[in-house]
Amino acid sequence: MADLLLARSADCLFWLARYVERAENLARILDVNATFARDRRGALDWLAVLQLNSDEARFAATHAAPTAEQVLRFYVTDRTNPTSIVSAIAAARENARTLRPLISSEMWAHLNVFRNWLGELDALALAPGNLPRLLNRIKEACQTHTGITDGTLHRDQGSVFYRLGRVIERADQTTRLIDIKYHALLPHESEVGSPVDVGQWDVVLRSAAAHHAYLRVVSGAVTPGGVAGFLLLHPRFPRSVAFCTGEASRLLGNLRGRHALPGGAAAAEGLDALSAALQAITIEQVIAGGLHEFLDGMQRRLNAATDDLSVAFFGYAPNGVPQTQRQQ
Repeated sequence: MADLLLARSADCLFWLARYVERAENLARILDVNATFARDRRGALDWLAVLQLNSDEARFAATHAAPTAEQVLRFYVTDRTNPTSIVSAIAAARENARTLRPLISSEMWAHLNVFRNWLGELDALALAPGNLPRLLNRIKEACQTHTGITDGTLHRDQGSVFYRLGRVIERADQTTRLIDIKYHALLPHESEVGSPVDVGQWDVVLRSAAAHHAYLRVVSGAVTPGGVAGFLLLHPRFPRSVAFCTGEASRLLGNLRGRHALPGGAAAAEGLDALSAALQAITIEQVIAGGLHEFLDGMQRRLNAATDDLSVAFFGYAPNGVPQTQRQQ
């Protein structure tokens, strides 16, 4: 029973971190897309947000067309959509409820306030004039949770699982943030490198909180390749895919070494290989092979690592179903 409880607690900590990180990054993606949509193709741009999250069928079941209003409601306040921000924070809060003996009262209180505030949002909050303020407040609430957690969560195995979930989710979401520019808003060949194109890549940087870090370490002006390379491959920026996968590999090594947890060999092998691949490739090679295809491959490999972790540590069967039958 103790082992099962430990597996359940590790699972809850892993997904608590992922759900909060997912909510923050979805707010970033919506912010980027809203900025681009005002300048370019309007409603057409919003279809790509659905595609990036594989939500086309779910959305089409209840909506006629992917307009800005409908997609924003679907992803921010729709409780029936399991991939919405309100659903992610509700799921984070449910995992935190299970973890009450292990987390601080400050963590618990903040998640409750955050969830209740999201539940009270109305259509006016999603109006174009209010949207930037709303999305910034969501991002700040997620960052506040992260700060409270870093300052109050006991540094044991549980905290390692929490941080592991956060960096895996962050790596996945950074690939989606890049893809929303490349895949959804790929400019005409004549517009590549134009002031509009460069300006949009700068918005991507700012939405990843990477603008100032980029200017510090990348010489010259903002370029599409420079931004994609920084967010994918920079080894020291906390939101880059390379940094996050390297950190995930290190944290899993910590669990298997310092904490002597058995299992996890497949996940460790996958994360080590992914981290090594990102260290060995250049952005020129990525672009030559297809940026969208590379991002899609990253997402599949991160999903595979999550599946391996779930089987090794969280009591999931190899088919991905929790043995405890608890839904995530």
